[in-house]
Amino acid sequence: MLTHFQFKPLYENKQLPGWTFSFYFKKQKMTGIYHPDGKIEWTSGDPAGQEDSLKSQIHELMLFHVYE
Repeated sequence: MLTHFQFKPLYENKQLPGWTFSFYFKKQKMTGIYHPDGKIEWTSGDPAGQEDSLKSQIHELMLFHVYE
């Protein structure tokens, strides 16, 4: 389960899509970039073995917070 999920616009011009995000997973801080096409670029290193599950949760959170 993700905790302390946060995101902010990647660019100062908030009309340009793209966001940075961070959260904690199993007491480890994870960071990345969420691109407008849904691609996730990990900046804290790939989450070995949990990537698919985490991507799904991130997509849900971004849809809820950004696109609704």
